[in-house]
Amino acid sequence: MSLKEHKSIPTLLLLFVALVWGSTFAIMKDSLGRIDVNSFLAWRFIVAALIMALLRPKAFRHITPNFLLRGIFAGLLLGGGYIFQTFGLTQTTVAKTGFITGLYAVFTPLIAAIFFKHHISRIQWGAVGLATIGMAILSFHGLAIGHGELLVLIGALFFALHIIGLSRWSPDRDPYALTMIQMATVGMLSLLASLKGGFHAPHDQGVWAVVIYSALFASAFAFIVQTWAQSFMAATSVGIILTMEYIFAAIFGIALVHEHLTWRIGVGGICMMAGLYLVILFDESSPNEPSTTHEKIA
Repeated sequence: MSLKEHKSIPTLLLLFVALVWGSTFAIMKDSLGRIDVNSFLAWRFIVAALIMALLRPKAFRHITPNFLLRGIFAGLLLGGGYIFQTFGLTQTTVAKTGFITGLYAVFTPLIAAIFFKHHISRIQWGAVGLATIGMAILSFHGLAIGHGELLVLIGALFFALHIIGLSRWSPDRDPYALTMIQMATVGMLSLLASLKGGFHAPHDQGVWAVVIYSALFASAFAFIVQTWAQSFMAATSVGIILTMEYIFAAIFGIALVHEHLTWRIGVGGICMMAGLYLVILFDESSPNEPSTTHEKIA
């Protein structure tokens, strides 16, 4: 029996990817106190792009000028998502960052409905309502939303725009090469953004370890596993497994950063996860519509 036929193997690998992605929120939070956000992201994604280029140099053969342009534009959207998300992480908790980031799966069908007239079912509207309630419980302090939560929310919006862009630009193109271009674009965007305050190298071995970990495991390895799994598993199944990322983020936040599991995080997180699961389980996307399953490198 091949690995593809034995679904427990890809399922376990995808769960490991979700665990790695969930861990990055807690691991990065400490490092971001010792290096600025843009410098960290630049190192992370440039290293990831170099790793992918070394692992599969033949991918360059698939890159045409038109392909490169689309990959760069998708990378700019992805970079916007990571920059806002990571700045938000410095100002709010790991658990909140994880759950709010998951809103990209809710934003995607809403944006598609507004701009491309895609149908939204009652189930999807219910999911939006649940996620909105969860977001309010997690983020609002009185009548105002927290600054960190707002930044993460904007990041989730960029991730949703990125999904929609990929759904229209990636069919019949090499996903490996496309992702390599996007990683390089995110790295260069972050590098340019860091120039105003100064581009810095990691000051100690601890930050270098986080850069290598996030580049190698949370980016290059995670993407290779997801791409391989999605070549024979349904996008819905992959999406459901990968939503464990946000549960793992909360767990690592408590275990590594010593965050407290408050009633807001518990109730708000449950509402948002319920909404997210409904979106994925009842995803009615046609082949030409954006799937809520995202190749997000957390």
